[in-house]
Amino acid sequence: MLKFPTHNKKLKDWVNKMARMCQPDDIIWIDGSEEQKRRLEKEAVDSGELIPLNQEKLPGCFLHRSAPDDVARTEHLTFICTRRKRDAGPNNNWMPPRSAYQKARKFFKGAMKRRAMYVIPFSMGPVGSPFSKIGVELTDSRYVVLNMLIMTRAGENVLRQLEKEDGFTKCLHSKADLDINKRLILHFPEDNAIWSVGSGYGGNVLLGKKCLSLRIASFLGQKEHWLAEHMLIMGVEEPNGHIEYVAAAFPSACGKTNLAMLIPPEGLKAKGYRIWTVGDDIAWMRIDSDGSLWAINPESGFFGVAPGTNSRSNPNMVETIKKNTIYTNVLFKSDRTVWWEGADGGVPDEGIDWQGRPWKPGMLNAEGKPVLGAHPNSRFTAPIANCPSASFRLEQHHGVPISAIVFGGRRAHLTPLVYESFNWQHGVFVGATMASEMTAAQVGKIGQVRRDPMAMLPFCGYNMADYFKHWLNMGKKMAKPPKVFCINWFRTDENGKFLWPGFGENLRIIEWILDRCNNKVKAAKTPIGYVPYASDIDMTGLDLAPGTLEKLLDIDKKAWIEELKEIKKFCRQFKKDFPQELWQEYENLLLRLKSDEPRPS
Repeated sequence: MLKFPTHNKKLKDWVNKMARMCQPDDIIWIDGSEEQKRRLEKEAVDSGELIPLNQEKLPGCFLHRSAPDDVARTEHLTFICTRRKRDAGPNNNWMPPRSAYQKARKFFKGAMKRRAMYVIPFSMGPVGSPFSKIGVELTDSRYVVLNMLIMTRAGENVLRQLEKEDGFTKCLHSKADLDINKRLILHFPEDNAIWSVGSGYGGNVLLGKKCLSLRIASFLGQKEHWLAEHMLIMGVEEPNGHIEYVAAAFPSACGKTNLAMLIPPEGLKAKGYRIWTVGDDIAWMRIDSDGSLWAINPESGFFGVAPGTNSRSNPNMVETIKKNTIYTNVLFKSDRTVWWEGADGGVPDEGIDWQGRPWKPGMLNAEGKPVLGAHPNSRFTAPIANCPSASFRLEQHHGVPISAIVFGGRRAHLTPLVYESFNWQHGVFVGATMASEMTAAQVGKIGQVRRDPMAMLPFCGYNMADYFKHWLNMGKKMAKPPKVFCINWFRTDENGKFLWPGFGENLRIIEWILDRCNNKVKAAKTPIGYVPYASDIDMTGLDLAPGTLEKLLDIDKKAWIEELKEIKKFCRQFKKDFPQELWQEYENLLLRLKSDEPRPS
């Protein structure tokens, strides 16, 4: 008879039932203590799951390698399992719940033999906050346990909270035999459950991350009238102590994490701004009693991409990952530190690559392409408490008030540096039609435009047409909705060179955004939205070539009319479910592009 450290009957019954199916040798409850964590680290090192790094240079840090075919989210094996296919929508892979459970049970049956089942009670968001949600993940992976201890608030205090409330997301994971042909990531929104089998990669197995915090939470948010979004949250503090908060959504490779923790540029330092990082990836937002939108970051850590992270792109992240960090699929150097393409310092003379093979710079594979030391999607998991810019309001149950919502993408020519939507409904249209051009780091043709509404296309746990309606309804419920903006750091000249320097200089645009929120500056009304007057962007200390800012803010009406053809194709996939209000915004934009002239507003 198993001894349980909880009186929650629903939880005890579920753990027993899953244990009968998975047949672990032992069941270990995660209490969140330092002592238990150290024991698990030692076991993971002894089993070869983790490699300890140089404890003088990188205290508390470890290296992990995943299987070569298990290095990223497997979107084609990720399913939303609802009774009706329509509820999953054209944006998701769908499987009926009965078939999904049946298929997965075959893979889970006996999958934990000769292993322990770890029970991880975890809270997304501060424990006990009205914003927060509790999950319990069952897993046979110490790597998952140690990462969940970084990424979530896990352990004894969450179990005590579960004595007061019965509801929790049932999260089941097993590495099984890491066979990609027996890999599934299944979401059951109607059952508040997630099953993941056959993978060891973080995005597929840290079930509090995209699985609960976005796919399940977006479904719950629609039901309970709140938003679960793929957004950073940053605070901008003025010298008088006043802080305003911005939430921003970007597809991958658009600098989301870098913006969340930027350092003010030299030219603006005299203004005394300080940036606070609330989160770099996920925002849960609710309407408060004052009629405005408030947000929390449900996570307690960063699950960041290593390549390209350096002291120029993100000095705060470089500091963050110097201790108590788990690195995955990076190069292992002879001094027991790690390296990746784009890291600080010179390229090492040799090392052990992400697959555990000897590596030297300049090596070519059978196709004559360079052999990378680190995988392009190599990762680090680090506590947010390590971050020099971490907000003091991370544990605030009430969250932070959001002044502006920002959507962004990577467009070489179309989208201006920044523009503001006319109102909330128009802002939803801007977010619903946002797109980004592919980079070398993504699967697809370089430069190809990929629609990614609100940066949520892979993460929305239900029909995206209903998701757009939910956004529209949230606007109607707010007395003071945030202003909505679109930004594009990636506009290029005729030679393909970026016109905007990016990184810390992006604060100049955030400053304009907040000035607009506070009615401090006017803007030019264009067919697509309100665009800054060049004189209202503080360019102190930034020496751009004459006319560059004007180029960055230019609107090419002809190109936008062409863009609308592609937008129409995308929206049509939702058929009659696509909201009429957004079709109206489409028609209005087309009319403005064909006729409207800029005028002050």
